[in-house]
Amino acid sequence: MRVIRVLLVVGLVLAGLFTAADRLAVGYAEDELAAKVRAGGGSSIGSTEVDIAGFPFLTQVMDRRLERVDVRLDDVTVAADGRRMRIARLDAALHDVAVDDDYSGGTARRADGSALVTYEDLTRASQSGVTVAYGGAPGKVKVTASIEILGRTLTRSVISTVTLVDGGTVRVRADEVPGEGIPGVEDLVRRKTDFDRKLGGGLPAGLALSGLTSDASGVRLTLGGSDVALGG
Repeated sequence: MRVIRVLLVVGLVLAGLFTAADRLAVGYAEDELAAKVRAGGGSSIGSTEVDIAGFPFLTQVMDRRLERVDVRLDDVTVAADGRRMRIARLDAALHDVAVDDDYSGGTARRADGSALVTYEDLTRASQSGVTVAYGGAPGKVKVTASIEILGRTLTRSVISTVTLVDGGTVRVRADEVPGEGIPGVEDLVRRKTDFDRKLGGGLPAGLALSGLTSDASGVRLTLGGSDVALGG
């Protein structure tokens, strides 16, 4: 019985040491991958968090395949029609990641995620002097603009539908513009309130926009893709 107890104690100690070593290794790998993500993609990133799921990690590394890697990016700046547009937060879950030979990065078989663009950032991206706010329902925004007509300054707010078109363009279109019987008012308002912004470089290779809606926090984008690059 004493031998059995000794073996149990030794087994528990070894298991504890292995677990500690495994957690140290996964922590180091997460930090390295976060640094790779920040350095790649051609975008400016404020902060990066990487969480490698699954236990044990060391056996996954030996197989050069990770079950799942969760990535969170804050304050990401991407290209939008030759300008820069800020994404407040981007979350992505990468599944079945094949690790590169030098362990500097990997490629996920598939990925899904979401991104948040605040109304303040969407206002900046409009480039037309309008203010964008929540429109009170999913997929709706309120756009406020001022126009000059007949020597007067008119300020009007419209409820607009925000959609994703052509796989990467955020489109804002007013549902209705009150003309108040003044010729040309609707056209002048729409020149400011209606706009498209095509999101270009800055997202990880293989990750693309697939949907869009809005809520009180801002415009929320859905992302997905296959063969998505992680670091490298």
